[in-house]
Amino acid sequence: MEVKARSKKISDLRAYLETERERLRQEIARSNITTDEERAGYSNHMAENATVVFEQARNAALRRSEERMLEQVEDALKRMDDGTYGICRRCGEQIDLARLKALPTASLCLRCQHLLEHS
Repeated sequence: MEVKARSKKISDLRAYLETERERLRQEIARSNITTDEERAGYSNHMAENATVVFEQARNAALRRSEERMLEQVEDALKRMDDGTYGICRRCGEQIDLARLKALPTASLCLRCQHLLEHS
């Protein structure tokens, strides 16, 4: 009975991850579109150019963050496919389902994550 319950919850997480993957792909594709108005150097005002450069830097940072999140989502889906999802990559123990619900891309159990962050 426990295996079926866990399986159902994992399938819910898979559906969430697949939806998140598509959302991130769309966001990344949308952020790659640059119009002439967004390019620096096309204005006679330094303040306008500075604002455009700032926006470009901010958008690039957001895009990199989305790309990293997409990599994590795709990694989690791959682990689901090969049967290693929910197993800690460091110690091999089962990752608590509550942790996976809170962070579906988690590849480490809470103890190993804590050790990694504080070493």
